[in-house]
Amino acid sequence: MIYSRIIATGGYLPARVMDNAELVSMIDTSDEWIQERTGIRKRHIAAADETTCDMAEQAARKALAAAEIDANTIDQIIVATTTPDWIFPSTACLLQERLGINNNCAAFDVQAVCTGFIYALSIADKFIRSGEHKRILVVGADVNSRIIDWTDRGTCVIFADGAGAVILEAGTEPGIYSTHLHANGKYTDLLNVPAGVSKPGDYPYMKMKGNEVFKFAVNTLGDIVDETLAANNLTKSDIDWLVPHQANIRIITATAKKLDLPMERVVLTIAEHGNTSGGSIPLALDSAITAGDIKPGEILLLEAFGAGFTWGSALIRY
Repeated sequence: MIYSRIIATGGYLPARVMDNAELVSMIDTSDEWIQERTGIRKRHIAAADETTCDMAEQAARKALAAAEIDANTIDQIIVATTTPDWIFPSTACLLQERLGINNNCAAFDVQAVCTGFIYALSIADKFIRSGEHKRILVVGADVNSRIIDWTDRGTCVIFADGAGAVILEAGTEPGIYSTHLHANGKYTDLLNVPAGVSKPGDYPYMKMKGNEVFKFAVNTLGDIVDETLAANNLTKSDIDWLVPHQANIRIITATAKKLDLPMERVVLTIAEHGNTSGGSIPLALDSAITAGDIKPGEILLLEAFGAGFTWGSALIRY
């Protein structure tokens, strides 16, 4: 059997930090309201000339350095993003050139919004299990600040910018046990950016019906916990860490409760990072690994929920 395992991680956050006090000066809100509703104290915002590929490059370089490998040993690149630099080429192709990878490896983007990294990880895992590829770079990166209406209190307090990367490598011992992907397009009106190339719109910013999204996310993520455990014949007590998409502290708390996990065993970066969409889970993972909290051999449950609606999970032994 061939399995894939994570051999290195990397993360990048823009230099500019926007705290809640700055938002209070811009819109009708308060630090107390933001923290109570979301758990966020501050977030990072990309510079005017900073792009998704810029952030992806920094995260990828850190992962390559951590793995101590040559970039040209990567034989596939997948970037999960909702905010690509260009319509085409893909951000993955731009990243390939930035990293100096000249081995003609496959490179492409995946768009599943906040679940994008889980989708990309699942795709990479299957390529490695098939034997077609041996080492894959998976990046999640988004510049959400470019699609935020800074007068909309329901979205501008939540979303932020950042990138995270992991390197997967083929091995004989299980690393990724399973991944689980889902979507239901009938809920499009609850969370979207109603503008695009083939269907231009006059409001190219996020629109979200927060209460409805919250209810659906809590129920859906609770179900995927059961699905993931059942698929691997595990119980809640087998999970060492929950690494959730950093969307909302109340959603994260509800998922931890479903797992009977104390919050001390939940990776939390939302207070400092906000919701970085595709970058959220790999940033959280890198943060916990770099800090030494997650240790080799521990079992992690990664889960995410995003517009579409999309949702997914991955069960991993680090």
